[in-house]
Amino acid sequence: MTGASLFEAGLRRDRWLVVGGLVGVTVASWLFVLDGAGTGMSTLGMSGLDLAFGGGMRMAMEPATWSPGYAVIMFVMWWVMMVAMMLPSASPTLLLYAGMERRRDTGSGVKGQGAAGRVALFAFGYLAVWGGFSLLATAAQWGLERTGLLSFMMASTTPWLGGILLLAAGLWQFAPFKQACLRHCRSPLSFLMMSWRPGAAGAFRMGAVHGLFCLGCCWFLMALLFYGGIMNLWWIGGLALFVLLEKVLPAGHWFGYAVGAALAVWGIWLFAAAA
Repeated sequence: MTGASLFEAGLRRDRWLVVGGLVGVTVASWLFVLDGAGTGMSTLGMSGLDLAFGGGMRMAMEPATWSPGYAVIMFVMWWVMMVAMMLPSASPTLLLYAGMERRRDTGSGVKGQGAAGRVALFAFGYLAVWGGFSLLATAAQWGLERTGLLSFMMASTTPWLGGILLLAAGLWQFAPFKQACLRHCRSPLSFLMMSWRPGAAGAFRMGAVHGLFCLGCCWFLMALLFYGGIMNLWWIGGLALFVLLEKVLPAGHWFGYAVGAALAVWGIWLFAAAA
């Protein structure tokens, strides 16, 4: 085989390794979420799907007592849920980064060694940002439960909270900052060229920066879980699908505008119904 053929074979192998890793982590995360993410509650049951699958509801029927151990469980639940929801939308950037690292290593004579580790560090930097969000979300969950605004079923107890979240999330879709972050997420090549840093530390930093842009796009959407139910599979799956489509569809930003308008109208309707 020629040098070019060997390079292309290595590039395909690296691509499949990255795809396999992304699929494996994503599937494992979704399975963990479906199993209740360590909470002892059934995600299917809390989504009304338990009977359809021939099972019964497996959930705590009494409010949980917050303790350091329980807080850790909630944090893990949030973080794994963010991995399941957000990692697929980061796949185009990760695959492009893996290809660029392979070319750089081959050009410098390293022949791909170490590229996989840098891709893993990029992904970890990305997920570390969502880990920080998960920590804040856990604190918000604790506060909302203490004030009675969130039930032990992990859903809003008042239409006012739901209205505020829906209206705010809808308006956020039109915010200039949100759109600036979305442009970075929708243009992986542009992001990598502008933010490139060499080495392992650079890979982690680039992943974290990409995660910050992604967080800027989506954090208000993730807050909607406090309205629909933190462990409600319909909301988890729906939000994950919307985030993916908004980033990859050719007219994704217009799709985001349409959903934002619908969320805002929904929020206003909740306010009107509660008045």
